[in-house]
Amino acid sequence: MPGRATLSRYEDLARVAADVSPILRGDDGEPVFREPWEAQAFAMTLVLYEQGLFTWTEWATALSAAIKQAQGVGDCDDGLTYYQHWLAAIEQLVGDKGIATEQALAARRDAWDRAAHATPHGQPILLENDPLG
Repeated sequence: MPGRATLSRYEDLARVAADVSPILRGDDGEPVFREPWEAQAFAMTLVLYEQGLFTWTEWATALSAAIKQAQGVGDCDDGLTYYQHWLAAIEQLVGDKGIATEQALAARRDAWDRAAHATPHGQPILLENDPLG
């Protein structure tokens, strides 16, 4: 049952995140994503876990560290930056595991930033829109 496997993955991730910082949820109990990239960060976490990049314990530790680091420098902690912490945790784990260097991650962030600035309003931001790509 594909739906059941997906539900199990989601429940595992929700349980681990709840131990650190609960996933933002709407009135229906489903995760709330303000932007498409937040849903992508959520999905990327599941995929990287399934590929064996990290354990749930490692994920919880990385997410907790990202949140604490942000709070230490004045994060407003009102939920608006929640998925930025997820992304920081993913980047930390990818670096720690030797999957990508900080330079490679910075280059990719810069490429997405350039693509965002080169994309007409209302259009999807695609990495192909990077004028230097």
